[in-house]
Amino acid sequence: MLIGLCGGICAGKHTVAEYLVEHHGFTNIYLRQDTTTKDSTRQNGTDDVHSDGESNPTRTIPHLNGAIQKIKLLPTSFIFDTAEELLAFVTKRWRERWVTTDIHTELILDQLLRRPFFILISVDAPVSVRWRRFQSRLHKTQPNIQSPSLEEFLLKSDEHLYSPKTGLLPLISRATVRLLNTSSDLAHLYATLGKLDLTNEDRLRPNWDQYFMQLASLAAQRSNCMKRRVGCVLVREKRVISTGYNGTPRGLKNCGEGGCPRCNEGQGSGVGLGTCLCIHAEENALLEAGRERIREGAILYCDTCPCLTCSIKITQVGISEVVYSQGYSMDTETAAVFNQAGVRLRQFIPPANGLIHLEK
Repeated sequence: MLIGLCGGICAGKHTVAEYLVEHHGFTNIYLRQDTTTKDSTRQNGTDDVHSDGESNPTRTIPHLNGAIQKIKLLPTSFIFDTAEELLAFVTKRWRERWVTTDIHTELILDQLLRRPFFILISVDAPVSVRWRRFQSRLHKTQPNIQSPSLEEFLLKSDEHLYSPKTGLLPLISRATVRLLNTSSDLAHLYATLGKLDLTNEDRLRPNWDQYFMQLASLAAQRSNCMKRRVGCVLVREKRVISTGYNGTPRGLKNCGEGGCPRCNEGQGSGVGLGTCLCIHAEENALLEAGRERIREGAILYCDTCPCLTCSIKITQVGISEVVYSQGYSMDTETAAVFNQAGVRLRQFIPPANGLIHLEK
């Protein structure tokens, strides 16, 4: 597994890397920065691998509390001049745990993302928090130098994030997990990171539940229902039998074009169902599959818990299990039907992705 970390100035990416090393057995791995962007990036407050001319490379690592430390890096075998060399090394050792903060460009990121063992995590914090960390760092390392004003730091931060040539915002926006690090307490930060299970490999390669639920969510994007987008996938022996999404039947005007008066009037959940012209995602998937293709052992994945009407139909065709991700207004009634009919019902909760606030 290879975790890449990127983020703003004094956001805490080196601290997160230290957490992975200390608590999860990761090893830091380094990529020298391209000389064409090195000078510009150093002005932005980041650092690079330095060498004393022998075999003792060092790097300056900022800490959460503002302290700064020059540490001796691992043997030079773990420091690479190109992303290709780094990947060649890690690919042969992908079962081990590696972490790097040296993702300088989207080109490097594209190369890393081709490998199934890589995940990108960004670390950021409000600019006022990062400014205070920057001031604290500068005061402890170079006390005779006047700290920059907030305006000066903003200009430095903007260049670091938004520069057309070296800005890191395009990388941050592509991160699978985006950590918002506002904590000033190292112990709390480590405890919060521990709850996130950053080493969960389901983020690298989705398990079957996650895979089929993502297909259901993709199917939902085709929905034309004005009330709610719902997608469904019917599976047997880990093979997709059929998919479905909600909307008006074939030949009728789409709900989104006024085809279903009930949905377009915005009536509440469970109200006016007798006048609704939309077919539910589960119904469409069942109709597409047909009873003869479903048979025993079929599993229905739906991004929303089935309604009572759909639960009766699901039971009738012999579905063995229903997996959903979001609740609905009649989950209790649906669960009662499935329980009586012997249909297993469970909710799927994927590992946390997207923006995560590491709040104190």
